Amino acid sequence: MKIEPTKFPDVYVLTPNVYGDSRGYFHEVYQKERFHAFGLTSEFVQDNLSKSAKRVLRGLHFQWNPHQGKLVRAVKGKIFDVVVDIKRGSPTFGQWTSVELSEENHKMFWIPPGYAHGFLTLSDEVILEYKCTGTWNGDSEASIRYDDPEIGIVWPLSDAIVSEKDLEGMSLREWAENENFGVFNDTLPPILKLES
Repeated sequence: MKIEPTKFPDVYVLTPNVYGDSRGYFHEVYQKERFHAFGLTSEFVQDNLSKSAKRVLRGLHFQWNPHQGKLVRAVKGKIFDVVVDIKRGSPTFGQWTSVELSEENHKMFWIPPGYAHGFLTLSDEVILEYKCTGTWNGDSEASIRYDDPEIGIVWPLSDAIVSEKDLEGMSLREWAENENFGVFNDTLPPILKLES
């Protein structure tokens, strides 16, 4: 498996070794010992699957109780996947990075707690799978506006389909003034061994 750092010290793009021939292909999505060898020791407790049509934009979502990290991959189709640092006191607070995930490139995005996550679908149909380190809790989930000018995400499509709930997300400034701002102060970036 290849692991690539991003601009954030604890967010990674992972590309598994893919074994294929004329019949199809095989690769590991998750193998505990291999992930632990890299320093990714979070325990996954829930697997989710979502299906979306083209131009659907979901996010920017996050959850704090329990903290929820995600390992995201596209089983079918292609997405523009984005994370935003929302940790109080972080030197990269409010900054974003992105990666294209597709069924062709087999890449996975490791998003630890302390980041808001969103994606835009680029193909006619997308099926996403994401492994989570915390079970869903609707009482401690929130979203930040995908089009917040303070963040300035450059989305590749301008005519996205966005839910009413996501349109009502808070701004980054509102999150910084929220009583729960600071809940991710205990999430320290791990030091990873980046050899493949």
